[in-house]
Amino acid sequence: MKNTVIDNVACTACGCVCDDLRLTLAGGRIIEARNACAIAEPWLLAQNSQNEPAAEVDGQAVSAAEALDRSAQILRSADYPFIYGLSQSTTEGQRASIALTERLGGVIDTSASVCHAPSVMAQQEVGKITCTLGEIRNRADCVIFWGSDPLTTHPRHGERYSVHPAGRFVARGRADRFIAVADVTRTRSAAEADLFLPIEAGRHFEALFALRALLLGVIANPGGSCGAPVERLVELAQRMKRARWGVVFFGVELARGDAGHHNVELLLQMVTELNRNARWTAMRMRVQGNVVGADSVLAWQTGYPFAVSLTRGYPRYNPGEFSVRGVLERKEADACLIVGSETLNWLPPAAIDHLRQIPTVILDPAGSQPPIVPNVRLRTATAGVHESGTVYRMDGVPVPVKSVLPARFPTAARVLREIARRL
Repeated sequence: MKNTVIDNVACTACGCVCDDLRLTLAGGRIIEARNACAIAEPWLLAQNSQNEPAAEVDGQAVSAAEALDRSAQILRSADYPFIYGLSQSTTEGQRASIALTERLGGVIDTSASVCHAPSVMAQQEVGKITCTLGEIRNRADCVIFWGSDPLTTHPRHGERYSVHPAGRFVARGRADRFIAVADVTRTRSAAEADLFLPIEAGRHFEALFALRALLLGVIANPGGSCGAPVERLVELAQRMKRARWGVVFFGVELARGDAGHHNVELLLQMVTELNRNARWTAMRMRVQGNVVGADSVLAWQTGYPFAVSLTRGYPRYNPGEFSVRGVLERKEADACLIVGSETLNWLPPAAIDHLRQIPTVILDPAGSQPPIVPNVRLRTATAGVHESGTVYRMDGVPVPVKSVLPARFPTAARVLREIARRL
């Protein structure tokens, strides 16, 4: 049988959503994935290699109809149903999740709550100047990665957008760019940067405050610690002042901790001030394939990006109260539907323990390994492999994805609509 080659495939393995992959198919499998990164290639080659049942109840294989009936019974009986995840679904699956939450009168949250939720809150407070990855490729001559190691988490980010590609106003690519990395450890990305700014653990705020002061012409804390070496801060500030078009990519490391939103607020304010003399932007390094889509779809459906309660028949937004960690640690939810379990391991032990004590339904692609055994587990199609639709790149640009392999399992959107129909 002749192999099939499909060009310009969009990959949903991470937030870059690279759309230039060339896949070779044979026997219902992907046998070659050109242009795929170290994260995407093994993931793509493993598709359709698992022989897993379409549905399970209490760990035993059952028919899809039985699993759907049990899921509907669990959610219908709950007083405080909670829906979580969404970051690996297409926008169609995310819309179906929100519709089901509204039908149930429940609470919905996305995986942003366990990563960049403080960044979203910071944006709501001070705003954000941003752009597309295409603009960065064509214009950025100063690129800073703060609390992010893209060579590990987004292997093709530098290759396609931020470090190496030649652009309209950076004709020599890497030679025309100054790359800086600020982090608590010397990462792979730091080893290849022009400047590494070591940050003391837990002191991002102090380092950013000192850098902002230097950019405004104020001497940074000459008699004390700035959270980073002063001479490196001075060098970075000087290079930032000379830039024509700069960008700060910041990772989840900056948003962690009780003061994470203050760290991001300070960074966003600094970027705003830099625009007095040059063009500067800021962008979050989003990890999951369509977490930006989850934020976007929830925002245009309810007005809020995450942690939304529909228990009163209208949307209410309150991070902490309606966030996944708070709802589970306080043992408020009495049933949980998880649409994509890839971030469950990021939850604290108390939250996982409560999940084990309440009826739980998980919708997941084949090959997923959730940390709990749910009451009901339904396998779903993988976005961009078995399912066509739309996902959002980390810069908020919607990218169409297409089905390239025959699907053994239904889409998440179809499963969610079937559960809703049974209610």
